[in-house]
Amino acid sequence: MNSPETSVLIRKQIVIRNYLCSTGHEEVSEIIAGLSAQQKYLPSKFFYDANGSKLFEEITHLPEYYPTRTEIALLKENAPQISKSLKNIDIVELGSGDCSKISILLDAIPFENMATVRYIPVDVSRAAISKSAGILVERFPEITVHGMLADFLKHLSIIPKETKRLFCFFGSTLGNLTRNQSIQFLMDLKAVMNPGDQLLIGLDMVKDIQVLEDAYNDNQGVTAIFNKNILSSVNQYVKTSFSPDWFEHAAFYNQSKDRIEMHLRALKDIEISCMYLQDNIRIKKGETIHTENSRKYTRRHIVDFAWITGLKINAVYTDIKQWFSLVHLIT
Repeated sequence: MNSPETSVLIRKQIVIRNYLCSTGHEEVSEIIAGLSAQQKYLPSKFFYDANGSKLFEEITHLPEYYPTRTEIALLKENAPQISKSLKNIDIVELGSGDCSKISILLDAIPFENMATVRYIPVDVSRAAISKSAGILVERFPEITVHGMLADFLKHLSIIPKETKRLFCFFGSTLGNLTRNQSIQFLMDLKAVMNPGDQLLIGLDMVKDIQVLEDAYNDNQGVTAIFNKNILSSVNQYVKTSFSPDWFEHAAFYNQSKDRIEMHLRALKDIEISCMYLQDNIRIKKGETIHTENSRKYTRRHIVDFAWITGLKINAVYTDIKQWFSLVHLIT
């Protein structure tokens, strides 16, 4: 387990600790492994540098991108029911990003309970945590924020456990993992949960293919820019000189795997040197770099997750179109 860097105290109610490896060796290894594979890929966590986080926030406001507004509507409708008993509790948001969703949940907590609540955002982006923390303590002066700069896939065991916790995993982020990864993650999360802990998870549901594909191919091209922006992280970590102009954005629904796939498709033959590889990286015209999966779910998947983890389904909140679900699980 990594030891955290010295705490960064922004103001009285905010502390941010860094549990990420600061050498960059692990990130370099992950990128090199992806670019050396037969089907080249890049882990989607590399989307979220400062510019990538900003672009994704822009995506969430696009008319084609239904997941965020649908999940927010579900939260607004059901937060009073979920939050009424939140007292003496840590609210842990995994992959926290911006604070638009957690604010809805916090807003529904009875005022007299707010001083007993601590918010713990866990994210790989320091900028995202800092921005959200500042907004939240202005809006909710009674709350304290314990930010964790960490990878939730690897650092679940370091999340404070001295009080009961509500784990929030919004945005259907689970869908970015493969089936095996998602099952392993849920089992790992269950292993660190104590009696009385809860999980609130957002899941994007299987629906009309055109609706799904439109959400990842917006008319303004913001998702394409976001997809190509991952090359900036690659260049920074492994000292390459990839240009976004060499690739086109490709996003489509893989029906056999119930998932949207995002790729970068080469517009020409590419050969580029990398200081960490003896041979040049070669990508043929038409070849793709697989950058993200976004799996879609059914009611059966929800039941399976509960059975596999041993968690109990307390409630499933779904919109009238059944496009998105918030699943409340308890130990």
